[in-house]
Amino acid sequence: MNYGRIVLAGVAATVVYFIVGGLVFGKLIAGYYAPYHDVYRSQTAVMSYFPIGIVLTLISIVVLAAIYARGYKGGSGVAEGFRFGLLIGLFMVCAMVGDEYVTLNIGRELALAMAAGRLFGWIIVGVVIGLIYKPRVAATR
Repeated sequence: MNYGRIVLAGVAATVVYFIVGGLVFGKLIAGYYAPYHDVYRSQTAVMSYFPIGIVLTLISIVVLAAIYARGYKGGSGVAEGFRFGLLIGLFMVCAMVGDEYVTLNIGRELALAMAAGRLFGWIIVGVVIGLIYKPRVAATR
């Protein structure tokens, strides 16, 4: 495994994760959250926790890049990353958004918007990891 590329892919994918998340959740579907102001923290409160979120997200995406590297079989980084991101996205939609829909008092429209946003975001993260990660090339003699 190429640990430098794992870290680089993780950092780049984290940056992309926050850009895509800001666009999707902060702009595109932000209105879906409005009726649930008692369920979610205010924007001001979220920002006070944001540094913790950045660090935890970075760690989690570097871990995902390491998982990707362990399973990497070669081939197109875009295609491999897309498949990986799709699998991670489906996992996150079913495990996280599904759980939030069941346990939080949110509506179906918000849950569906969150599911679409998460799936899209994780696919993009997977593609970024796939584009950046390259295994070490063995030295030839």
